Amino acid sequence: MLRLFAFVIVFNTALAAALAVIPIAQFLSFRFGVISVPGGRRQEPIPMPKLGGVAIFIGFALGILVAQFVPIERSDELEILRLSGLILGGLVVFLLGVLDDVFDLNYVHIFIGQILTSAIAIAFQIFIEFFNNPFTGLQTDPWSPVVTVALTLFWLVLMMNTVNLLDGSDGLAGGIALIAGIVLFLNSAFRQQPPQTSVSLLPLALTGSLLGFLIHNFYPARVYMGGSAWFLGYALGTLSIIGGAKMATILLVMGLPLMDLGWQLVNRLRHGSNPFQGDRGHLHFRLLDTGIFTPRQVALGYYAICALFGFLTLVTTSQMFKFIAFAVMLSCIAIGFVFIGRLSALREDYTRSSPDSSSSAAP
Repeated sequence: MLRLFAFVIVFNTALAAALAVIPIAQFLSFRFGVISVPGGRRQEPIPMPKLGGVAIFIGFALGILVAQFVPIERSDELEILRLSGLILGGLVVFLLGVLDDVFDLNYVHIFIGQILTSAIAIAFQIFIEFFNNPFTGLQTDPWSPVVTVALTLFWLVLMMNTVNLLDGSDGLAGGIALIAGIVLFLNSAFRQQPPQTSVSLLPLALTGSLLGFLIHNFYPARVYMGGSAWFLGYALGTLSIIGGAKMATILLVMGLPLMDLGWQLVNRLRHGSNPFQGDRGHLHFRLLDTGIFTPRQVALGYYAICALFGFLTLVTTSQMFKFIAFAVMLSCIAIGFVFIGRLSALREDYTRSSPDSSSSAAP
């Protein structure tokens, strides 16, 4: 009964805080001009407020603050230290996102900020010490500090940029992060034996704040999260480590956007483009550009795929099964990318050959 009370109070605190902050974030966005430019990559017809991520951060922070006063068992002696690193690093990357929304920072500055944020997590004992070997089911031996630091930096920067690239269509990044948070919560609260109740409250607070944000961000969106997508990626990356190295869980849930990130980096380098320069080459943009799918359908399709593989992580304890599922998912996604790429090429050829496209405008 006490666990249920903790779940209810933390989730509702985060949800209520996010809902309360959204109108304030919208007002501040218009007041200080932190708005999207119509017709940009997202091709929105009107300016949109970009400070919606403030609601996610404040809701999450208040949720985990309340969680510390709930009288439940806490088994991790480093929990408070790691929680401090989660909040401090989250605050740094959140402020970095806000600065980018206001000043449009250079990607070099952004990358330095992401490294600094990841270093804060490592300094507060949030790092990857081992993997579960999918072939033996056993944990690997702890690595050297150099390998541990390098892997943790790579993981956290990867997660920050993966979530950021998702934030290109209404409800997409927030919804997938919500699914990932739910899976992390269920894994810690019910699947682990003994249950990690205190740890499970952290992703639960994140899901509460995300639900409050999604109410205003799902198609048609009335607010964007802006640069706070980096904070969201940082939160998921660190929570997967704090929850007992549940990176395999996040890899399965986030497999589609991770594959999209890798695909686009290779594609941009192959064409001599800046790999850090945003464009409409990502899968969700390509789906929208076909004219077949609406933003709502794209979001729901992503949700279904991510939820399916998240469900698989909850119903099996076999590391080999997860490994095979991940390999199958990557193969299916690769086939889907090729198909969508071909469909986009056919659409471009049709547009160029259409009589309307060759007609010139009147002087």
